[in-house]
Amino acid sequence: MEKNTTPENSDENIENKKKEVQKEFKGFFTAFIDFIINLLDIREETNKEVTIEKIKAGIPVKSHNAWVLIFSIFIASIGLNVSSTAVVIGAMLVSPLMGPILGLGLSIGINDIDTLRRSLVNLGVMVGLSITTSFLFFSIPLFQEATPEIIARTAPDVRDVLIALAGGLALIIALSRRTEMTNTIAGIAIATALMPPLCTAGFGLATWNLEFFFGAMFLFIINAIFIALATFAVVKFLRFPMVRYINQTKRKRIAQLAGFIATIIISFSIYQFYLLFKENQYKLNAEHFISELQEKTNAGIINTFIDYDKKNIKIVVLGTNIDKTQKTMWSNKMEEYGLPNSTLQIQQDDKSSLLEDEINMIKNSYLKNQNLIANKDEIIQQKEALIIEKETQLQHILKQQIPFIQISQEAKIIYSDLEKISFANKLETNFKTVDTIVVFEATWKLKNIQKEEQLKQWLQARLNKTRIELINY
Repeated sequence: MEKNTTPENSDENIENKKKEVQKEFKGFFTAFIDFIINLLDIREETNKEVTIEKIKAGIPVKSHNAWVLIFSIFIASIGLNVSSTAVVIGAMLVSPLMGPILGLGLSIGINDIDTLRRSLVNLGVMVGLSITTSFLFFSIPLFQEATPEIIARTAPDVRDVLIALAGGLALIIALSRRTEMTNTIAGIAIATALMPPLCTAGFGLATWNLEFFFGAMFLFIINAIFIALATFAVVKFLRFPMVRYINQTKRKRIAQLAGFIATIIISFSIYQFYLLFKENQYKLNAEHFISELQEKTNAGIINTFIDYDKKNIKIVVLGTNIDKTQKTMWSNKMEEYGLPNSTLQIQQDDKSSLLEDEINMIKNSYLKNQNLIANKDEIIQQKEALIIEKETQLQHILKQQIPFIQISQEAKIIYSDLEKISFANKLETNFKTVDTIVVFEATWKLKNIQKEEQLKQWLQARLNKTRIELINY
């Protein structure tokens, strides 16, 4: 006899199946979460006491460490001077720069005032020794050229902050492992790139370029702070044992001091990250704006300058010019591209507008009065002759005219080492004929015969004149 299934039994079966599916899914999800936790958990593999001893042992910059630091800085300076990334990487592999910085993060994390003091002193010694070594190297005139590798270390970028933070986290985790990860530590030393900014700071002092010095030091400080911050965060996360003081008042005071320092470092780090992020975002928006402008106007843009502090975007145009209407239109569009309160500056070929205006005025006057003087052939001929004369004068002036302001601006863009340039026409005669010779005087920050010859050839090509005198200082 068959058993009939009532609607009530059917609904009950469906509910039971739903509960079974939910239970299975919940079990799977719990298992997945447990797997992820076990995969990423570093507590069991951490040897806290040994890690503290290893970091403390790496803090002092003396004897062997000091000599290794000096020679690694020397190697890195050579690498920056010849723009060899491989040489710079080799120097970073052997440099002992991380020790005092890790000591800072550790000491704040475990309230160890003695280690904090030692870390600060050794960090100062390390920075002083590094800058002195690079200063002595770059004091040799042969090595005073600002290469692309040096220029790249004169300003921090938001990506430098992320690299320093991630590198610091990876480093302290690698050090805290029971089995030391030597390859990881070496890779982090390369990635965080603490050494090149110190070499660049020495270059800035040797060449009296304070902009390079302060920019490189700011980059080093940003890197060091975020590495120390990462160390502090991991030490707190892994609950490293705090230093115990017998004197409760002293213990409380040191804990308050460590907390205050940690708060200052974290606040400064967050603020600097925000500033660098805003600057990086502005530059990305500016590059997108310039790309759109070039695409829509077909302008021959050969160079661009983005000044975040002054909110100014300057483009240098050769060939197809951008007229005033287009410039106004694009200036009004800047806010749409995330560039509020910014100014657009366009540098392009200038024309002798005064004589052109004069010719246009004469032409307009001629056309306006043509009907009135239709029968006065003589006056018409005079007007036509005057127009032809003025046009001839204009062509002659345009041919002879030297657009000095534009030439000087373009020269400064192409030759960054150019400090000053001046121009004059020199009259020369052999008592039969008189020639006008274009003379330029150039003052350089650093003497460079190759660049002097390049400047002369560029002036000859730019002005379409083969006879140009260039006096270099």
